[in-house]
Amino acid sequence: MGTFGRDVRARLSGQHIMIFLTLGTQLPFDRLVQALDDVAKDLNETIYGQIGHGTYKPANFEADALLTPTEFSKRFEEARVIVGHAGIGTILSGIQAQKPLVLMARQAKHGEHRNDHQLATVSQVRKIDGVYIVEGADDLRSVLKSTELNPMQNAASKSRENLVTSLRNEIWEGRYSV
Repeated sequence: MGTFGRDVRARLSGQHIMIFLTLGTQLPFDRLVQALDDVAKDLNETIYGQIGHGTYKPANFEADALLTPTEFSKRFEEARVIVGHAGIGTILSGIQAQKPLVLMARQAKHGEHRNDHQLATVSQVRKIDGVYIVEGADDLRSVLKSTELNPMQNAASKSRENLVTSLRNEIWEGRYSV
């Protein structure tokens, strides 16, 4: 089915039809933007990105460096699925909005962050239903082509409790400096 047919059917049924990329506001993440740009060619779906101030500019989807809080909330709500870095704000927003969340960790070896705390984060959140961890364009393509992505749930679960406990320990023990 073409984009138009999918969009019309989705809107008439009240479904969300957009993929929203969010990278936070602090650091660029060109590797994820480039992976999604590559995948966008194979998807019949609108993609919109809040991509920060990286050097890579996508050719296959619309993006802005930053959004107002109102515009961010609107895009988040309109999305069928959220793609983002493994930042805590993105994860908490995904839980609150009960959206499927596709995460890629920033890695120090690529110069994307000061340390690999996002790798530790994804090792914990991958256990939560509705969270999909990807490492590159091939993983991202596979997940985004799926029509059966489960949303994150706002209900308490053992995995969620473990994540919250781990995050609290990391923050309060000062293992990662800002």
